[in-house]
Amino acid sequence: MSEFVRNYIKDSIDIKRNILENEKLIAQIEDVSSIIVKAFKTGNKIILCGNGGSAADAQHIAAEFVGRFKTERKALPAIALTTDTSIITAISNDYGYDTVFSRQIQAIGKSGDVLIGISTSGASENVVNAMTEAMKKDIYTVGFTGAKISMVSDIADITLKVPSFESSKIQESHIMLGHIICALVERRLFGVI
Repeated sequence: MSEFVRNYIKDSIDIKRNILENEKLIAQIEDVSSIIVKAFKTGNKIILCGNGGSAADAQHIAAEFVGRFKTERKALPAIALTTDTSIITAISNDYGYDTVFSRQIQAIGKSGDVLIGISTSGASENVVNAMTEAMKKDIYTVGFTGAKISMVSDIADITLKVPSFESSKIQESHIMLGHIICALVERRLFGVI
């Protein structure tokens, strides 16, 4: 069993090492943080969505912006579209689950906002539909995916692609990327060192 544990940890480290050595991905992470800073400075918000573990990641990242990440500071406007069970069940019942996020984008999204769509496969239809709706409203779209070529990576303005095909490993790196972005945003907005 201890060999299994070590191999699991090694695999996770190897993926993170690949991210560390990927200059394009590092630059994209910095670009996403700059885009989010611009959105906050112009009175806009961050909107996040995903399914399952990615829904939890969406909520986690939204909480880091609204609460705080590393420093005491004013709250920053971010919302996960995965939290209101009345909205989720009403939309799913009346229109179908594939519209559960796009319908919310119609309601609350505005030009200048940033949508972060999280999908390990990059193929979640409701995330793809949310991005399509966001594009109609001039909302900047960021995809968090795995290594596969996907609909999310095809349509997002920027896609942060974790170099893995395994959902659990992709999710581990997604939350790391979210934390890095939160830290960069705080540094740029509040001078945190």
